[in-house]
Amino acid sequence: MIESFVFYLGLVMVIIFAIMLAKKMKIAYPILLVVAGLLISLIPGIPTIKIEPELIFIIFLPPLLYEGAFQVSWKELWKLRRIIASFAFIIVLLTAIIVAFVANTYIPGFSLALGFVLGGIVSPPDAVSAGAILKYVKIPKNYSTVLEGESLFNDASSLIIFRFAMVAVATGQFIWQDAAMSFGWMVIGGVGIGLAVAFIFLKVHKIFPTDVNMDIILSLAAPYVMYIAAEEVHSSGVMSVVSGGLFLSLRRHEWLKTPESRLKGFNVWESFTFLINGIVFLIIGLDLPEITTGLKNEGIEISDAIGYGLLITAILIIVRFIASYGAVITTLIMRNFIQVADPNPDRKAPLLFGWTGMRGVVSLAAALSIPVTLENGQPFPHRDLILFITFIVILVTLILQGLTLPALIKWLNIPVETSYHLPEKEASLVLQKGMKDVALSYLSENFKTDQDKNLYIKNMITRWEKEEDEDSIFTLSEEGKAIYFATMEKQREWLRKENRDNPLIDEEVTRLYLLKLDLEEERLRIE
Repeated sequence: MIESFVFYLGLVMVIIFAIMLAKKMKIAYPILLVVAGLLISLIPGIPTIKIEPELIFIIFLPPLLYEGAFQVSWKELWKLRRIIASFAFIIVLLTAIIVAFVANTYIPGFSLALGFVLGGIVSPPDAVSAGAILKYVKIPKNYSTVLEGESLFNDASSLIIFRFAMVAVATGQFIWQDAAMSFGWMVIGGVGIGLAVAFIFLKVHKIFPTDVNMDIILSLAAPYVMYIAAEEVHSSGVMSVVSGGLFLSLRRHEWLKTPESRLKGFNVWESFTFLINGIVFLIIGLDLPEITTGLKNEGIEISDAIGYGLLITAILIIVRFIASYGAVITTLIMRNFIQVADPNPDRKAPLLFGWTGMRGVVSLAAALSIPVTLENGQPFPHRDLILFITFIVILVTLILQGLTLPALIKWLNIPVETSYHLPEKEASLVLQKGMKDVALSYLSENFKTDQDKNLYIKNMITRWEKEEDEDSIFTLSEEGKAIYFATMEKQREWLRKENRDNPLIDEEVTRLYLLKLDLEEERLRIE
């Protein structure tokens, strides 16, 4: 027991060191973690990490999806909904179909159903890998929103394909009518259950008193409850977590009522997802010896399996490039009939989107969740080959595309500023002026008669009129702090309303000012 604890503690240290090294080298940390796991797996005597297949999705997916849904901007998602939907649903389905037919044609013993299992596993790109890479280079905000939105919903579409394919493998038949009805229930039921669970959690926060610790624990429990509740009634747990996460994200100031809860909750979630992502990418490398052993049992040569993996990887890259150019062409055609988010898409965009197809966490989780045996006790056909191909796809796309993507972005030299957002400096000026006006209006309306009698109120108004820096805040009495906090709450309300109503303001800028208000309030509370 002690040796196991020491081993897993050592893995955590490896994760931290690999990510520190990745930051120093300015490369995406998933690449180094996979390589580190691979190198560790070659050390004699290293124990094999085994996780029950049915627990893979429950452990890793809910928090990663929830965190992604909570951080993304609903305003930007809605604005780019058509292009996101095409990448997240149409392109994933197209990719899975092409992979299925290629696997069925060129991999011996692969039925079409097994091809769809593989297609469902490898079709969704991984947002964590792309996000880690994009920290070191700048791309237009609308491009990053498309990648973030795609990653939220493509997991749902790929896992639905995967689930239907697994049923077809187990039963030997595929009934389209039943599949269509099941698909509808999985999507609609998943969304409905996610919203219902999120609404219940929100009401609990409103009705019952909570403190910071309760808020954080409830936020950690929420995605798991959403996922399990949906899966129990055979709908999509992924859609449940994504929809519930978006619902609570839009109401984050009701969900996490105090600045302390929001600030500490953000820190806890950042550390939690950091660890989960690190573990998953390390496991990718650590699993290789077990996968290769399984290949030998199936009588498949490693060289042949590598060839199959490279073939599927090439198909994925080619299909994504074709689909990316198809999306731009469709936009150019549809702008003549409907209003599109970007009527003049950059011709360089398909190159960028085509090369951001790194696979990762979801593909690994799906592959590992394949049961060892079918319900009749027979071994699941070609399970280890599917795992190995998935490993090759993840490894090659992470290293090939992950290492070269920053150079490609710099070479493309795409302007960072979007055509439909104010530049960040202009947006900041708009928000600063609005916050000052709101504060002055609130103080003048509610404390006008007290200005001469109360020095702290007079100083407050003077500060906002002169737009002094935050560091120049004078010492406030307890009564003055209460008034100041009430003023800041009015500013928060105005910021949220401005974010909803003003399409020219990037939500990222608005969130920055909301964060500043939270930090300022917390600083005053502990003085």
